[in-house]
Amino acid sequence: MSASGGTKAIVAALAANLAIAVAKFVAFLFSGSSSMLAESVHSLADSGNQGLLLLGGKKAQREATPQHPFGYGRERYIYAFLVSIVLFSLGGMFALYEGYEKIKEPHPIEAWYWPVGVLVFAIIAESFSFRTAIKESNEIRGTLSWKEFVRRAKAPELPVVLLEDFGALIGLVLALGGVGLALATGDGVWDGIGTLCIGVLLVLIAFVLAAETKSLLLGESAGLDEVKKIEDAIVDGDTVTRLIHMRTLHLGPEELLVAAKVAVQHDDSATEVAQAINDAEARIRAAVSIARVIYLEPDIYSDSAAASGANPAKSPGGTGH
Repeated sequence: MSASGGTKAIVAALAANLAIAVAKFVAFLFSGSSSMLAESVHSLADSGNQGLLLLGGKKAQREATPQHPFGYGRERYIYAFLVSIVLFSLGGMFALYEGYEKIKEPHPIEAWYWPVGVLVFAIIAESFSFRTAIKESNEIRGTLSWKEFVRRAKAPELPVVLLEDFGALIGLVLALGGVGLALATGDGVWDGIGTLCIGVLLVLIAFVLAAETKSLLLGESAGLDEVKKIEDAIVDGDTVTRLIHMRTLHLGPEELLVAAKVAVQHDDSATEVAQAINDAEARIRAAVSIARVIYLEPDIYSDSAAASGANPAKSPGGTGH
C-alpha cells in the first residue's frame, strides 16, 4: 500500500483499538455496564476493520493476470466496503440490541471506577489515533474541506480511519455520558440509552462509508485538476490538433485509465500519427503519473460530425471540444 493509503494511520488505529477493546471488556466484566460491552464490541469491530484495510492493500499489489488484465487495484475498494458492512452489523446492530435489552431490564452499574477509568483511557488512546489520521490526511488533502476530502478521496483507507476514529470518540463520550447519568441517578436505563445512541451513530457512519465506497466500486473519473492536466498534455498543436472526447476511470487509487479520441492532420502519414500518439502518451504520463493505462484513437476532426453527434462532455468522466 502506498503512503497515500494511510498505512501509519491504519496501524495506529489497530494498535489503539486492540488495547481499548481489551480494557473495555474487562471494565464490562467488573461493572456490568452495557455501554462498556457495546463499546468493547465496537473496538473489536474497528480492529477487524483495520485488518481488512491492510489485507485489501496487500492484495491490491498483485500483478495483473490474463484473467484480470487491469490488475487488482480495486481490491482496496472492496475491502473498504466490507468495513462498512462489519461496522453496521457487528458494531451498530449489536449496540442497538444491547441497548434495547438494557432499557428493558436495567440494573445498576457496579464498580463504577472501572468503566469511567477505561473510558478516559480510551478517549486518550483514540485521540492519538485520530491525530495520526488527521496528520496523514493533511499531507494529501490540500485545500479541500474535510467533507470534500472524504467525498473525493480515491484511496479509501484514510477516510475510513478518519470516520471510524471520529465515530469512536463520539461513542466514547456517549458511553461516558450514559454511565455518568446511570451513576448519578442510580437508574441503569441511562446506560442503555447511551448504548442505543452508540448504535445509531455506528449505523449512520456505516451508511456514509457504504455510499462512498460504492461510488468508488462503480468507477470514478479522475479529479478535475487531473483531467485538465491530461487535456493540456494531449494536444501538441502540430500533429495532434484537438481533443475530440475523453473518458477517465480509476482502476485503483493510484492507477488511472485514460481513453480519448484525438484529431490529427488529414495528410499525416501512418508513421507520423503513430509517433504523435506515442508522444502524447508520454506527455500524459509526465503530467499525471497515475495515468498507467492509456488508449488514444486518432481521427480526422469534422465540425459537422461533431455538431450532429452526441456530446461526450455530458457524460460523467468525459470531456469534449
